[in-house]
Amino acid sequence: MRLRDRTAFITGGGRGIGRAVARAFAREGARVFVVARTSAEVERVAAEVRAEFGEESAAHAACDVSDPRSVEAAFAAAREFFGAGPDVLVNNAGVAESSKFTETSDEFWRRHLDINLTGTFHCMRAALPSMVEKGWGRVVNVASVAGKTGAPYVAAYTASKHGVVGLTRSVALEVARTGVTVNAVCPGYVDTEMTARAVENIQAKTGRTAADALEAIKRMSPQQRLVTPEEVAALALLLASDDGRGITGQAINVDGGTVMF
Repeated sequence: MRLRDRTAFITGGGRGIGRAVARAFAREGARVFVVARTSAEVERVAAEVRAEFGEESAAHAACDVSDPRSVEAAFAAAREFFGAGPDVLVNNAGVAESSKFTETSDEFWRRHLDINLTGTFHCMRAALPSMVEKGWGRVVNVASVAGKTGAPYVAAYTASKHGVVGLTRSVALEVARTGVTVNAVCPGYVDTEMTARAVENIQAKTGRTAADALEAIKRMSPQQRLVTPEEVAALALLLASDDGRGITGQAINVDGGTVMF
């Protein structure tokens, strides 16, 4: 088991990629602490993990990553569960909405940066000291191919994910000699509720059917398909394990070849 005796703190853990990561890590022996703003969702995921992997395999808490006090409370709960700070941090919590740039409000802009970028900062700041002290740690930031390229109507989301990639690279260099690695995973469109909302948005703005809207999204990938949450989780697992110890400061795409850098 690649994560035997390791502990993992996973944000946005109530569904989609976060849920897939929690299950993949638990399957490889990790104890997982899943958090999200919606307590019922992470409670359900933690119960699901415990049912399959044992009573000590998972716990949960509500956490708003944009609020430093909420993050501090969640990490305190995780330390109580683990007996120490987590070995692995997966920053998956995020928001993705679209807006014409000239119609983007201050609140809309702040929401994307507060959750996607500042939330990642809050959790990294909380997790890294104990990792550095132990001489071993893994940070996996779920960014996006939008962290490497641009697209119309998603300026706030794109700016926030570019920020996550830059933050990843800078912090990776700061801790490179400590036994801690910091990487970003950059998915394309994933078969999750976030993509379902994108389909609904295309329907509303273009009048296309849901099937046509989904097909248009799939055609953006050379593989002509959506990535699965499990594929993203598999990369996160590699980066979180000893097998990934030589990989740091990287932003690795999982997008079927949509973006090739």
